[in-house]
Amino acid sequence: MSELLSLLGIAGALAVGTVTPGPSFVMIARTAVAAGRADGLAASIGMGIGGVTFTLLALIGLQGLMLNLPLLYFAFQIVGGGYLIYLGLRIWRGATEALPETLTPRVVSRHSLARALVLGLATQLSNPKAAIVYAAIFAAFLPQGTTLEIGSLIVVLVFILETGWYALVTLAMSAEGPRLAYLRGKSWIDRLAGGVMISLGLRLALYAESPGGG
Repeated sequence: MSELLSLLGIAGALAVGTVTPGPSFVMIARTAVAAGRADGLAASIGMGIGGVTFTLLALIGLQGLMLNLPLLYFAFQIVGGGYLIYLGLRIWRGATEALPETLTPRVVSRHSLARALVLGLATQLSNPKAAIVYAAIFAAFLPQGTTLEIGSLIVVLVFILETGWYALVTLAMSAEGPRLAYLRGKSWIDRLAGGVMISLGLRLALYAESPGGG
């Protein structure tokens, strides 16, 4: 029973964190409306893989490395912030690029799907604070001596939560209505999305601090 309650607590805490808008949401929403449903779903899987990566780091205790080596954690924040700024600049520069007005599904290539998956994974991993958040949640809800079976369930749970949420965002944003609205205001929407990415990256990089910092 205690393990079930622990899993429910972890699921609730992670669900709240997952659905909170951030750079991942911006990237998935834009990918879905600009590149299509298939690419959006591939990027969602990348998000799930990123969440699993943070989960495994937390479960095996590697987040302690960043806690004990503040300079390493600081470097991760700088790199993550730099990536978000780079991604925001790319979106901003592409604001004036035209997209097809038709909603006819385009031919989806493996290269395109792989690129979208890597984009989702890289965006998820660009925020090293997520590793600390995962560790904090597990420390709060997981009892000591957690079995391999429970650990495996947590990994599956994280993948389902992360991938499932962003898949829902993809399905909603790739529908005809949102896509047509995006096409009508593409330049402004892309500039807004790029600006959000840049501001989040600047915030992460400029206010980088050690895990124990104030």
